[in-house]
Amino acid sequence: MTNAPALRALHVPGTPLVLPNVWDAASSRAVRQAGFPAIATSSAAVAHALGYDDGERTPVAEMMAAVARVSRAAEGLPVTADVERGYGLKPAELVERLAEAGASGCNLEDSLPGSGDLVDPAAQADFLAEVRAAAGDALVINARVDVYLHARGGDLRREAVARGRRYLEAGADCVYPILLAAEDEIAALVSELDAPVNVYFGAGGPSVQRLAELGVARISFGSGLHQASQAFTERLIAEVREGRDPF
Repeated sequence: MTNAPALRALHVPGTPLVLPNVWDAASSRAVRQAGFPAIATSSAAVAHALGYDDGERTPVAEMMAAVARVSRAAEGLPVTADVERGYGLKPAELVERLAEAGASGCNLEDSLPGSGDLVDPAAQADFLAEVRAAAGDALVINARVDVYLHARGGDLRREAVARGRRYLEAGADCVYPILLAAEDEIAALVSELDAPVNVYFGAGGPSVQRLAELGVARISFGSGLHQASQAFTERLIAEVREGRDPF
């Protein structure tokens, strides 16, 4: 039985679903024990934990196995998986693999791994529509819009809104303009889309409280927690290397 309805219901503009993205069973357990209502993976964090670079360099079987471990540690909480552009899987197989891994939602991005080239929005909308058709209501689709990540000039908000509307019409539940951080732009995009919007939480950007005030429905931390955890681990190891007590 899918947790998609519960996950979908957590996307409330102004009362956002906050997701400290995880990378393994231990971090999944920590998020669950902290009392969060859902768990999300970060493809970059999972990839680095498994010894790969981000950008669909992780074999799909290993990525899905990692999502399954996260789901197992979630102990019934909804899990949404960052699966980049789907690792080359056909929509029906992608949906099937996500279900087998225990995921009730997924992120799907609209740029090509490696090159950063934006996918034609009509083609991306068709892909999302096929995923929706294969999943029915049993999957929460978070459609990532990468125009701010791979900015190449022009009216970024106009393009982000146009892409977001296409993706929502194709069946996406939420739109994720990753790296959008300017408060006025966030507020405008939320207003123009009139649908759940996911914003990436980054250093120097708006606070969680401020993002809620701007009408955001979902807040992701991406690979930020994993990067901070790794940096802390490296400092501990350096202490040991210098012959000092790391604790």
